[in-house]
Amino acid sequence: MAFGIVIIILVLALGTAIYFSLGKSTKRKLIVWGITTMLAIAPFFTWLGSIGFAIYVGDGFAGMGLMVIMFPILFLIGITLLLIGIFIKPKQID
Repeated sequence: MAFGIVIIILVLALGTAIYFSLGKSTKRKLIVWGITTMLAIAPFFTWLGSIGFAIYVGDGFAGMGLMVIMFPILFLIGITLLLIGIFIKPKQID
């Protein structure tokens, strides 16, 4: 049940990000995808992957360890996308 809810949230977040970035400038796309990565993809995908791994392995500590590794990496990717979208001039991107 919980896996289904998380998958639905991820699909809705990705669909919303695609909708807001279609036909926009590269700068706007980077900002939208950076925010989406930080607020939706990082926490929900991390939870989905780590809990699934913990159930597969049978050890909750393995799931928490994977969560501790995955979340900051994905969050930093989102921050990087957002900062590139904010601070780079449009002529440098296109």
